Amino acid sequence: MEAQMHENGDTPVTLESKKTVRNNDILFLIVACLITGFLIKLPQVVGFLPQEFQFYQKDAGLILFLGLSTYVFLTNKHLVMKHLFISLAVFAVSAVYINLLPVVKESHSISLAYIHLPLLLWCLYGLIFIDFDTKDLKKRMDYLKYNGNIAILSAIILIAGAMLTAVTLGLFSAIDMNIETFYGDYVVVLGLVSAPIVATYIIKTYPAVTQKIAPIIANLFTPLVVITLVIFLISMVVTGKDPYNDRDFLLVFNLLLLGVMALIVFSVTETTLSKPKRFNVWMLFGLSIITLLVDLVALSAIVYRLGEYGFTPNRTAVLGSNLLIFGHLVLIMIDLFKVT
Repeated sequence: MEAQMHENGDTPVTLESKKTVRNNDILFLIVACLITGFLIKLPQVVGFLPQEFQFYQKDAGLILFLGLSTYVFLTNKHLVMKHLFISLAVFAVSAVYINLLPVVKESHSISLAYIHLPLLLWCLYGLIFIDFDTKDLKKRMDYLKYNGNIAILSAIILIAGAMLTAVTLGLFSAIDMNIETFYGDYVVVLGLVSAPIVATYIIKTYPAVTQKIAPIIANLFTPLVVITLVIFLISMVVTGKDPYNDRDFLLVFNLLLLGVMALIVFSVTETTLSKPKRFNVWMLFGLSIITLLVDLVALSAIVYRLGEYGFTPNRTAVLGSNLLIFGHLVLIMIDLFKVT
């Protein structure tokens, strides 16, 4: 028996079992990608113009999360039918609701619905990812870490896809074959919607890959973002630019906040799940303080604009998101201070 053992401790039976599971995962990956690709091309299949119904604004996020959820459910070894039915019901209600909204170009309320539906589905996907086990803190942390990993891997996949696209189009143009339209309409579109699903497959099947890449990315970008934010705040004071009277600048300000907040959460999960280095913890603590100051400026600008121009759906949503960011930043900063 010992002679049959491999260096990693796996017997031939174990290796065969792992190979079967991996082959099944590839099959499930192909199925999920094909379903997602078919749904995203539904306007061309059925025969209607997507821009007339704002199809992609309404349904792109829905289709993407449906594809990701399909893959997770297919690869779940302990599928609970109750969880499947709840998920299908939420997706069905969401699809009916968002597609019954009127097609209006200038409507803040409808635009907010387009923005917040993917956020709702992101929360649902989180429940599916952790198998609806909300009491397990490790699973919830794994989901936060997964979001950072999928962003990194999806970016790598898309960059590799762009390089392959350039090479492919160059080769066919060299023999006077024009495939740009077909390639763009089918291969590129299918690749775009499949990238997060493929990234999920890599994270699930080859966890060692992301365990090495993700901490490096987090540790590399945290100091750079700290320096960038400090220079940005100084430059804002020097140039006299402020978010109080400039709506577009306030929008950029809030997008900056969301991006930095995502980096902080991702970096904190990496620090929590690995042995934290003192320098990294101090960097995260400093970044959370600076981001908190930026958020206070954004909050004061929003309150000022509410007093000057009154409440609107957009301002109310931005105020709520900033209050959520502020609360989470305070809690993160307190926890980081305890370990510094």
